[in-house]
Amino acid sequence: MSAVVLSLRNVSMRRNGRTILGGVDLAVSRGELVALMGPSGSGKTTMLRVVAGLDPFEAGSIDVDDVRLDGGRPPQKEEIAALRRKVGMVFQFHCLFEHLSVLKNVWLAPVHARGVRLPEAERRARDLLQTLGVEHRAEALPRELSGGEAQRVAIARALAVDPPLLLMDEPTASLDAGRKAEVGSLLQRLTSERRTLLVATHDEEFARRWASRVIRLDAGVVSPG
Repeated sequence: MSAVVLSLRNVSMRRNGRTILGGVDLAVSRGELVALMGPSGSGKTTMLRVVAGLDPFEAGSIDVDDVRLDGGRPPQKEEIAALRRKVGMVFQFHCLFEHLSVLKNVWLAPVHARGVRLPEAERRARDLLQTLGVEHRAEALPRELSGGEAQRVAIARALAVDPPLLLMDEPTASLDAGRKAEVGSLLQRLTSERRTLLVATHDEEFARRWASRVIRLDAGVVSPG
């Protein structure tokens, strides 16, 4: 298996006549935590969404393990299904299902998207919540969680389908210094398990302390940090 988990080649995207991604080239290897930095509107979140198959792009190609997306054509249903097994995404505002318990938020995708039997999916969900230190909140609703707890639950949900690549959008937004350190330590532990993380962030201190590499994105163009 290749050491490169994520590869973008000349990925380009325009929206309303404006270049959002301008020929992005990037390779991320297994076990890396790459911080994607840049000013607001530079294309960071869009880049994550393109990799996750949530937004189309006009040119270039994206490979996640053995799954390829090509620009200029809508992905096939089977390609999206394969991509969902390779990529987990943690959104800035968590996007947990407000009417479901923490536990059900975590086991929902494995059961309905992957066909995992409920007892097995629930066991893994509890294991993940325990690993992330929020197993005591398994029956709580998202509105009953603190910001740090919600972040951990969102990470558990993303990991529930066991993806090799985890995308995160501003994981330390609105967290105090202590919570940021907890998240950083958690993400570093994930990379020690050979997971690969691409993290969009404005947080220079967090990136310097925890990232293995920093990439700058400005006006849709990538440069080393």
